Amino acid sequence: MHPFRTAVEANDAAAIEALLADNVVFTSPVAFKPYPGKALTAAILRGVMRVFEDFHYVREIADPGGRDHAFVFEAKVNGKQLTGCDFLHFDAEGKIDDFMVMVRPLSAATALAEAMSAQFEQIQTEALAAVESKGADA
Repeated sequence: MHPFRTAVEANDAAAIEALLADNVVFTSPVAFKPYPGKALTAAILRGVMRVFEDFHYVREIADPGGRDHAFVFEAKVNGKQLTGCDFLHFDAEGKIDDFMVMVRPLSAATALAEAMSAQFEQIQTEALAAVESKGADA
């Protein structure tokens, strides 16, 4: 099993964050504009972990070179069943530098958008704290 899948299924936010490249770009299934950077992506993923219920992967697909992966999942958000896919690209160091998520059906995507909107203030606070902490370490 891929280390990313292992980390997600263990709800290990630190392990997930360790797999992200500093320059990762996260493309949300419900937001128009991609979100750049490790701190913001990690905070978004923690928010997702708070809103998804009964999350589990059902399939893992990888290219022969191992740099592109698709992880098909199922979950519920506010009682709405959804199917989605995490499309990941890994850089030469094995870190995720592109993270795109797609979900269906529309009713579940709408529920996800509403749930994540309620999380966004906390997400922004967490991301800012991580950036400030990293700056203090430099």
